[in-house]
Amino acid sequence: MSTDVLTTAPPVKNRSPALGLSWSALGMLPFAAFSVLFLIVPTALLLVRAFEGPDGSFTLNNIVDLFGNPSIVHSFWLSIEISFVTAVAGAFFGFLIAYAIVLGNLPGWVRGAVMTFAGVASNFAGVPLSFAFIATLGRVGLVAFILRDWFGINFNALGFNLYTFLGLSIVYLYFQIPLMVLVIVPALEGLKREWREATAVLGGTTFDYWRYVAIPVLWPSMLGSTLLLFANAFGAIATAYALTGSALTIIPIQLYAQIRGDVLNNPGLGYAIALGMVVITSITSGAYIWLRNWSERWVR
Repeated sequence: MSTDVLTTAPPVKNRSPALGLSWSALGMLPFAAFSVLFLIVPTALLLVRAFEGPDGSFTLNNIVDLFGNPSIVHSFWLSIEISFVTAVAGAFFGFLIAYAIVLGNLPGWVRGAVMTFAGVASNFAGVPLSFAFIATLGRVGLVAFILRDWFGINFNALGFNLYTFLGLSIVYLYFQIPLMVLVIVPALEGLKREWREATAVLGGTTFDYWRYVAIPVLWPSMLGSTLLLFANAFGAIATAYALTGSALTIIPIQLYAQIRGDVLNNPGLGYAIALGMVVITSITSGAYIWLRNWSERWVR
């Protein structure tokens, strides 16, 4: 009686003997190099130059001006306000759209069309977006012309002005709402049917399901997505500058003017403004990442 010996080839070690690293880690080198050159190094430069005076000496005046200069403080608060308004409104309407296409029993082609449009619209900003709204809702825009000449509705007489806080908020919502749809759809898809069935078996209503099951599961994703929208709006400059110019001096426009030297020739103050923006966006982005990871563990 003979026995067959099953032999297997030794596993191929996907590691570099000299470095002790996996060869697959080499794929991270381009990303690491990009992060170092365009994220870490510029941030470190901001941190150093924010404490330099016009003569290159160490100073705290630039940081003090962030809290003591009325125009800079106003610009920061204006940016925070418009970011907060568009983040909350974008999260609300974006959630309703995402709910409709995920849980609303709509035809499959509707979901595909909405997700495709959301992917395009969330990246459509800057000068093209501003021009599109000016040509549509501006003083001589197409919609304003039709409403005025065909229906007797005059936007200007009603107090609407595209080049104000309200108008800029509406323009921002064009890319805020689609971004919310993209980031909240996976969270809605994570709601398991068994949870709703278990609620019904235990005698719970639809309201009970959303109050005790769905909302507790979704709120970290909702809050995190709102923070992401806040950071997205806080750093936007091209759309606001192309639409309003210097009429609304949000902090990115204030930074742009400071770097160009339109007001004061103090590069250190510009670096300090940029550092303040980095701190705010880092806090919101970090909170978003933490909440997203927390919600993913909850769903699992």
